[in-house]
Amino acid sequence: MEAARPATAADVPRLADLCRMALAELGARERGGAVFVAREARAEPFDTGLASAVADPDVVVIAGMLDDVVLGYATGRVEGLRDGTSLGIIDELFVEPDARAIGVGEAMMDQLLDWFRQRTCIGVDSTALPGARETKNFFEESGFTARLLVMHHRMEQGVRPSP
Repeated sequence: MEAARPATAADVPRLADLCRMALAELGARERGGAVFVAREARAEPFDTGLASAVADPDVVVIAGMLDDVVLGYATGRVEGLRDGTSLGIIDELFVEPDARAIGVGEAMMDQLLDWFRQRTCIGVDSTALPGARETKNFFEESGFTARLLVMHHRMEQGVRPSP
């Protein structure tokens, strides 16, 4: 049965493996993925960063499971806004491809949203890359709508503009 729970230090090696899988998938297949991996994504060493996140009370790390086997992970944090309110940020959410569409992601999302509610966030933001239709659909089914689009202009490699 699918479930989700707060991750523990014992989960960190598995979470690091899942993080590597997620970034390989994003960088190789998704439009905008290579820049996302180079700029926004978690950097190596994954074990160290995830261990710190698991131990940090201001960060939530969720393990998503099917029959007690960890097949997904999610991380979130709270960001203070200029008006004094708080916004929840989902930084990472990944489920192994063979375990998608069976409830693991939904179980993790429920845990994340509960954690953000407990911290009185006015809303929750996350990222979906362009063309990632399954990701976009998952977030929309969880009640998310687009709030901000980032526009990007790709430059030719090694070509500098003339003065």
